Amino acid sequence: MPVPADPTVLHPMPGQPRVVLLKPLVTSPLIEVGEYSYYDDPDDPTAFETRNVLYHYGPEKLVIGRFCALGTGTRFIMNGANHRMDGPSTFPFPTMGGSWSEHFDLITGLPGRGDTVVGHDVWFGHGSTVMPGVRIGHGAVIAAGAVVTSDVPDYGIVGGNPARLIRTRFDAGTVDRLLAVAWWDWPAEHITEHVRTIMSGGVDDLEAAAPGGSGG
Repeated sequence: MPVPADPTVLHPMPGQPRVVLLKPLVTSPLIEVGEYSYYDDPDDPTAFETRNVLYHYGPEKLVIGRFCALGTGTRFIMNGANHRMDGPSTFPFPTMGGSWSEHFDLITGLPGRGDTVVGHDVWFGHGSTVMPGVRIGHGAVIAAGAVVTSDVPDYGIVGGNPARLIRTRFDAGTVDRLLAVAWWDWPAEHITEHVRTIMSGGVDDLEAAAPGGSGG
């Protein structure tokens, strides 16, 4: 019987310490990551929580789905990066200490956009940046160097600064069928049996391979 990959192993690729699975790595209660999502970095991928998730003081969460691929330098800017902009200066004086800290109320409670949510099977190119509160749909592709400031539709490809929708990977009808089949929710054993279909088959093949389908 085919054996599924182990989602609890920190380094899934033997001899490649630059690749880490994020679910067994993260410890912050403000970060949720699905199984098999990985980060690739030649320096220190295990520092993902501090080097790649920035200004994360809460309460907003970062939620990343299953089977996401994060290229080197993918960063998530969280709501803690916000500065006040309704007065003459944007400088966060209270954070500097001294009696300035008595005015901390001026920088707490700034409006936020809520959680940052990434769907399943999303590919992030090298050096991409996601701004606070963005929602990225299933199957999306974020181009290298993109700065994502607004929501990305399911199976959308975005690029640039600010990132714009370049195209969708499939037509609307096919996207609906892919979302309905939701292969990322299949049991690992079933995924293992149909890896080739998931990677290179058509939507008809995927539907046929689904649990309970004509081929599943």
